[in-house]
Amino acid sequence: MASPMENDDVPMLPVSNTSSSSRTMPFTSRSRSISLANTSSTIDVFNSSSVDLGYTDPVGTQRRPPLVQMSDPLSSTRSPGAPFSLPAPYTGGFSDFVGASSSQPGKHEHHLKSGKLGMCNDPYCTTCPPDYNHKAAQIPTLRVSATSDSTSHNVLDDDAKGWDRRFVTYSDKYLPRIINPDYKYVRRWTTFFVGSCLLSIFVDPLFFYPIEVYKDDRCIKIDWPTAKAFVAVRTITDVLFCVNILLQFRLAYVAPESTVIGSGELVYDPIKIASRYCRGKFFLDLFIVLPIPQILILLIIPHQLGTSGANSTKNLLRTVILAQYIPKLHRFFPLLAGQTPKGFIFESAVAKFIINLLTFMLAGHVVGSCWYLFGLQRVNQCLRNACSSNRTESECRQLIDCGRENITEVLEAWKTNANASACFQEDGFNYGIYLKTVNLTCNSTVWYTRYSYSLFWGFQQISTLAGNQVPSYFFGEVLFTMCIIGLGLFLFALLIGNMQNFLQSLGRRDTEMTLRRREVEQWMSHRRFPEGIKQRVKEVERFNWSATKGVNEESLFENMPDDLQIDIRRHLFTFIKKVRMFSKMDESILDDILERLKQSIYLKGSLVLRRGGLVKKIVFVVRGKMESTGEDNSVTPLFEGDVCGEELLTWFQERSSVNPDGTRIRMPSNGLRSNRDVKCVTDVAAFSLSVADLEDVVTLFPDSRDS
Repeated sequence: MASPMENDDVPMLPVSNTSSSSRTMPFTSRSRSISLANTSSTIDVFNSSSVDLGYTDPVGTQRRPPLVQMSDPLSSTRSPGAPFSLPAPYTGGFSDFVGASSSQPGKHEHHLKSGKLGMCNDPYCTTCPPDYNHKAAQIPTLRVSATSDSTSHNVLDDDAKGWDRRFVTYSDKYLPRIINPDYKYVRRWTTFFVGSCLLSIFVDPLFFYPIEVYKDDRCIKIDWPTAKAFVAVRTITDVLFCVNILLQFRLAYVAPESTVIGSGELVYDPIKIASRYCRGKFFLDLFIVLPIPQILILLIIPHQLGTSGANSTKNLLRTVILAQYIPKLHRFFPLLAGQTPKGFIFESAVAKFIINLLTFMLAGHVVGSCWYLFGLQRVNQCLRNACSSNRTESECRQLIDCGRENITEVLEAWKTNANASACFQEDGFNYGIYLKTVNLTCNSTVWYTRYSYSLFWGFQQISTLAGNQVPSYFFGEVLFTMCIIGLGLFLFALLIGNMQNFLQSLGRRDTEMTLRRREVEQWMSHRRFPEGIKQRVKEVERFNWSATKGVNEESLFENMPDDLQIDIRRHLFTFIKKVRMFSKMDESILDDILERLKQSIYLKGSLVLRRGGLVKKIVFVVRGKMESTGEDNSVTPLFEGDVCGEELLTWFQERSSVNPDGTRIRMPSNGLRSNRDVKCVTDVAAFSLSVADLEDVVTLFPDSRDS
């Protein structure tokens, strides 16, 4: 017989891979038992490199365990090591999770538990780490004092090596690498980004307004303080857009192939996310955010004013702004309309109405700004034509840009030039639709005056389809007028149509009620109903519409989950608990009864039960008043929550018997006769339960009679 000490050569815990991320290790024991106190709740609070552990020997031995070193990896060979290892708390960042295989069982388990793109609060989840609840893992660590110098050295060494992991964990806490698109802060950022996009598309056309004409010197100048203010606002919006570009590289998306069945599966692979965005709208976003207008205004144009290339540079600025503006509208319009990959940001009717108005205002804003810009170009062309007839043409062209006062003699001659003065007269140059631009830019000293009138002009032309404008023979002017007419027609068909649909939706129920009444009128006329019945049918239709608001509740219930249907019916039919036999009934039976309740409408003066007539249903009063008159002419009022026909339950229970084997026998009957009259004092809305429905319930639940 082997001694009790022979089993010491058997390893208490064979470990093949100590780097496993599992929380508990499987125990293997033959004859020795290990005493642990709730390891599942105590393991997490230890963060020490060494712990003094003990275990119980077989009966009759008093052997004490040696001190066990826990900082080195365990091996499968017998050594004075621990019978098990305590896993350290989670300190890794999100990088520990990114490489998870997509074939891992239970992928997106926590998202499925909490709904589509739900939030996961499991601190040990390796599938949806962006939603990791860091507060759940912030458990104070308990250090166990070391028992040897080597153990103390390992503790300090581990602390030093853990600084980088702690830093990564701290960074991942506030800057997660891959983010769930349904994360609340992502939704808030999207709403904020929509506002910045709206500001951006309104700011770009404002770059045209710092340019104005100085009539006294016959030159065109730039309001530099205003221009720099617009550059600052544009830079802020570009920075926000750059942040959104970086966010797209860290935003998970729903794989299209996974939406065939279910709500889809989120892709957390950074490479796939980056590849998808680069193949999509990355280069378009990069072109939109290029700071070309800022560079031209702050660095290039100030050094080229008065030179031969100044006009080309200003034309380049206008071209760049318009070239960036068109893709910017294409990129931002889905956001401004409220549409995102996750649904709609602005879902209310009022928000959509405001979006339509803002779209119309944006169109007037763009048209007015372009009108002001093209008018300045016509003034510039007139001044250049005046220079062509001057002997000092090269010096004259330098004076078109203000700020060249050093050419005094030429400047004085330019101020008195008849051709240049004619540019500021109505009949001096054929400006066409830009005639008012000349007076506007010469007489206005502040940019917002020029902007407000240009905005008014844009609204006016879009609303009237440029009907009051006659362009000149200049090709660009004719093309611009045609664009205004086409844009006005498009907005009238799109935006005005949407506003009309919105206004019609406010009275859609009234329209449906009118159509319903018309159909009922035609049906009654076809069937030749007498006037008395016609009047009663009209009253029933009107009261039924008022009770249901035109909503078919049965069709709504069909598209809802079963548990939600049960909760809604319990909320709507709370009055059924007032029935004595229903008040103590099992919930499953009661839910089946609630599913079979039908809505009923009774007009004032209608007889619900007639004395001597059959009781065909139980009626639950929801709204209105009834009177029950007994055989002794006693009157009992019935209000909201009261029931009539309750005796049908007792009668239904009494007409059945039980066989010796426990089966039920249905007794033949001619039906239950009422001993009272129940009459409606007012219009009554009620729910009813028929005899057939009661029989179905008893068939499905044979024990319901006993309850």
